[in-house]
Amino acid sequence: MKVGLYFGSFNPIHIGHLIIAEFIANNTDCNQVWLVVSPQNPLKPSSVLLNEYQRLHLANLAIEGNSGLRVSDIEFKLPKPSYTIDTLTYLKEKYPTTTFVLILGSDSFQNLKRWKNYQSLLEGYEFLIYERPGYEVCDTYGANVTILKAPLLQISSTEIRKLIKEGKSIRYLVTDKVRIEIENASYYK
Repeated sequence: MKVGLYFGSFNPIHIGHLIIAEFIANNTDCNQVWLVVSPQNPLKPSSVLLNEYQRLHLANLAIEGNSGLRVSDIEFKLPKPSYTIDTLTYLKEKYPTTTFVLILGSDSFQNLKRWKNYQSLLEGYEFLIYERPGYEVCDTYGANVTILKAPLLQISSTEIRKLIKEGKSIRYLVTDKVRIEIENASYYK
């Protein structure tokens, strides 16, 4: 089995994330795409993060009924902050017959040299890179890279949190189930 790993804080998960995950599930040889909810990204401040279990719940609501996508809490069991290489080592031990592929935006791929043991990632894993405007992939660093022209929306979790704080609608930016849960639980206010 081949699994695409789409890491993120998903704070909150939005339609843009889902479009990319679904595009990869439909247009690559991945049998499934796992949305890996990261409790703490070492390159991002944790002060604005909703509790990891609440973000996990929102992600599960967002993909409900989609057999091609799965939400993973694998990094909840590992030391914080979450480092991709450590997560992959753990996953390879837990699922020895599964091939894992990394899904990244071209902006994240350009920052790869800042990641822990990035050389091991480049040498040991396939990358599915979806292009983001202004972040052309000029150098693949010798990695096994496939560039994808996934449909992109100019939506960010930061903007969604800002709208919520301002009391504005987030309808159509997140799934209805996610929006209702955020509203009912008063998340991000």
